[in-house]
Amino acid sequence: MRCLIVEDDERIAADLTDALSRAGFHVQHLSDGEEAWFTGGTEDFDLVVLDLGLPSLDGLALLKRWRAEGQNMPVLILTARGSWNERVEGIDAGADDYLPKPFRMEEVVARARALVRRASGRMNPIQELGRLSIDTNRQTATVDGRMLSVTQLEFRLLSYLLHAADRVVPPTELLEHVYGDSDSRDVNAIEAVIARLRRKTGPGVIGTRRGFGYFLESGE
Repeated sequence: MRCLIVEDDERIAADLTDALSRAGFHVQHLSDGEEAWFTGGTEDFDLVVLDLGLPSLDGLALLKRWRAEGQNMPVLILTARGSWNERVEGIDAGADDYLPKPFRMEEVVARARALVRRASGRMNPIQELGRLSIDTNRQTATVDGRMLSVTQLEFRLLSYLLHAADRVVPPTELLEHVYGDSDSRDVNAIEAVIARLRRKTGPGVIGTRRGFGYFLESGE
């Protein structure tokens, strides 16, 4: 899952990056509103954590631009502006949730997970397909009830395949969502993760459509 943090306070941004990365997100951080507007409009993110007080373009104006352009990724606003009127303004601009500063990182992570589940249409943190089951809260995966020992990278890949369970996912798309980019690595990196996962899951879980990509087998 890709998360864009738009925050100009470097200390807060570092704490958010650490907490959300440990929760299974691949995080990209930007501190400038104009740069964030371009990046959010040209790349796919599963979540945006947005500060309102930004240089060059404030958070509300940025959010309004995204929504006007049809960008519908979940947006969690984090801001020192905590008045009722400002919260209403943020929600009216298209925010999905609003958390005033100071906040606890545990609450940010909980709300982030809830927004991603809501956006995917899966409110239950336990997601299943075929023989595979993952728990997005505990960051665990099981096959036929057997717990797998997976790395954070492997969990992100399984989670994204399950999120895109209705289609075959190209390796380049997996590169972008698992590693956060598709330029610094080639598809061999994804093939290596898939091979490790297949040794752990056994047959009948991760399928390949040669020349197209990977998918989770439904068991039907």
